[in-house]
Parts: sequence; structure tokens; C-alpha cells
Amino acid sequence: MKILAIDSSGAVASVAVIEDGIVTGEYSINNKLTHSQKLMPMIDQLLKSLDLKPCDIDVFGCAIGPGSFTGLRIGISIVKGMAQALDKPVVGIPTLDGLAWNLSGFLGYICPIIDARNDNVYTGIYSSEASESGISLKSEYKAIHIKELIETLPNDKPIAFVGDAVFKFKELLRENLGGLCFIPSTHLLLQKASSVGYACHLLASTGKLVSAYSLTPLYLRTSQAERMQGRILIF
Repeated sequence: MKILAIDSSGAVASVAVIEDGIVTGEYSINNKLTHSQKLMPMIDQLLKSLDLKPCDIDVFGCAIGPGSFTGLRIGISIVKGMAQALDKPVVGIPTLDGLAWNLSGFLGYICPIIDARNDNVYTGIYSSEASESGISLKSEYKAIHIKELIETLPNDKPIAFVGDAVFKFKELLRENLGGLCFIPSTHLLLQKASSVGYACHLLASTGKLVSAYSLTPLYLRTSQAERMQGRILIF
């Protein structure tokens, strides 16, 4: 089974092909939010490099959020369009799940944190096991102030942090959590389509596929434009 996975939920544009659970190719670019210009050429080049055509893909997958509203819409639209045109199934993976998969096998908790502005983060708490099952979500997905998150974190195991907000809050996390805080190498901190693709592989292997028409973003709060519109309507 060949899976084409996309993650455009943040600054990184990333595409990968996973075949039977093994990454056969991955392209990632972390250089400004221009996913509308970069993703399709990246997909085209990756498939050509692997001697594949779009019709050779069995399942299309993507990160569905939370994250950049514009980036998510672009990635989801690409997956929906390709899957509909080829009559192929899709899998949607929450961005936080994909980030947690970056650290699969870490013996402790994994806490992805995505910058949600104003010292807030999108987050969830995961338990990681050194097995094929990999990770399991132990909390709900939520948007929360970083200080409130710190106050509610478990303290019985080391906690590894991943996500773009680590760059902003790593010193605060270390100060408050001490030896329980683990910050991995920077190449593991950001979104990777290969992690999304592997999560897709596990779901697809158990038949958890959906049609392209049912793929929708996972938003944990409204966009800034929608919030501003609400203020205008109120006042």
C-alpha cells in the first residue's frame, strides 16, 4: 500500500510517500508560508523521483489541524482534489498526532505544543511506548495558555516537547519542570509528512479510511478574521 502524505499545517511544507509502512521519499521546506506555490511542485517532483504516477497512490493523507488556517485549507484541498479525481480513500491525521509520532518510542510523555499566539498553545498529552502501537492520546486536544499547561502537566515521567512553540517556551519549560523536561534535537521539533504518513499507514491498515468528501479541518478555535468579524458585529 502506497500512501502520499502532506503536512502544511505550519511553516513547514512537507510531502512524503510511505509504502507498506516504510518511508520511500520525503521533501520538506521551511521557508515562509507559500504552500500554495510549493506543495504541488513538491508532490510532482517527489513522485517523479520515485518513478510513480498519482494513480499509483492507494491512499492520500494529510494533517488536518490545528495549525495555520490557510496552510490547512491548502493541504486538505490538494488531498481532496487528488483523491476525488482518482477515486481513492483518504486519512486525516490531527497535526498534534503527527508531531507526537516524531518522537515515537520515547519512554515517557510527549507533549506537542503549537504556537497559538498570545502565549497560548495548541496541545495534547501522549504516552509513548517502544512498540509498533507507538503513541496514545491521554488528554483532549486543546488551546491553552502555556503557564496553565505547565501547571496541569503530569509529573510522574519525563515529558518530551515537540512543535514550533518549543523555540519560544523551552527556557520557561526547563525552569518549571527541571529534570522532567526533555527537548529533542531541532530536526525533530517541526512537522514531518513522514510522521503523518506513518500514522495514516496504521489507520489504513485497520480499514479506517474515509472518502475525500468527508475530510474536514480540525480547528480548536476560530480564525483571527472570524474573531474580528464577530467583534464588528457586536459593536
